[in-house]
Amino acid sequence: MNARTEPHFVAPNFVARSVAAEIASWLSYLGSERRMSEKTVEAYRRDVMQFLGFLAEHLGGAPSLKQLATLAPADIRAFLASRRADGIGNRSLMRTLAGTRAFARFLERSRKGKVGALAAIRSPKIAKTLPRPLSAASAKRMADPDIAAGDEREPWIHARDAAVLALLYGSGLRISEALGLKRAEAGARDSVTVTGKGRKQRMVPVLPQVQKLIAEYLALCPYDLPGDGPLFVGAKGGPLSPRVIQLAMARLRGALGLPDTATPHALRHSFATHLLARGGDLRAIQELLGHASLTTTQIYTQVDAERLIEAYRSAHPRA
Repeated sequence: MNARTEPHFVAPNFVARSVAAEIASWLSYLGSERRMSEKTVEAYRRDVMQFLGFLAEHLGGAPSLKQLATLAPADIRAFLASRRADGIGNRSLMRTLAGTRAFARFLERSRKGKVGALAAIRSPKIAKTLPRPLSAASAKRMADPDIAAGDEREPWIHARDAAVLALLYGSGLRISEALGLKRAEAGARDSVTVTGKGRKQRMVPVLPQVQKLIAEYLALCPYDLPGDGPLFVGAKGGPLSPRVIQLAMARLRGALGLPDTATPHALRHSFATHLLARGGDLRAIQELLGHASLTTTQIYTQVDAERLIEAYRSAHPRA
């Protein structure tokens, strides 16, 4: 979403007109000024709608801006209890609260009222789950186009999937970042510029082995790829869906006997974990991954520590 495409918001009947006007302004702000993606803006909209829908039933009518400002912590707890009763887990609850609080901060900055009750409630606690990287050998084999070559798909598609997966592991890219690359980015170069979350751009290295796989894909691809078009295309020449790569990874899991945790995103985790294990600098890994905070990157130090403990337990005679 960019400044030229503002979100169109149609308020349901449980949203008061004054509140709906502020939501429309907020969504426009998220898309045009904060430069959030359409999916992210839609997730924020959905979170606030869930909250307002509950309040309309809880309060006996669509809440006004004045009523939002007079909410009590008990009202927020009732909302959380209602969502839990619907089977919603803590992670989803935390995200919903984050979206609702973001709207509340927008109201406060716009001087339309302060929803103090949202700040008075603690976010649900969620158990920290460590990423599960692949072994270096398995990660390398994921980029071998010959492993899945026994199925009915065309050779250029095998080459394409191998090139995408090689970028995920070799450069630590997200699927969206790899599929967002333009044809002009490819070539005999040792780095590419990718656009990550929040439309932030960063430069990442491209190893010679990955360059080779991309070149093999381009040589086999039956379509004429314009420089400003996508580097990776689907079977009919259109933009490549992330789902196609997820399915390709599932085929490789079966061929290699890997667990369900061996997903495309696990290749990005493997990139970071293997770099750290070989003495990579945490700050440099943060830059390569495009993390806004070093705290996000530090989770890989825990992964590496767990790996060392497992190695100790399995190898030490007294363990």
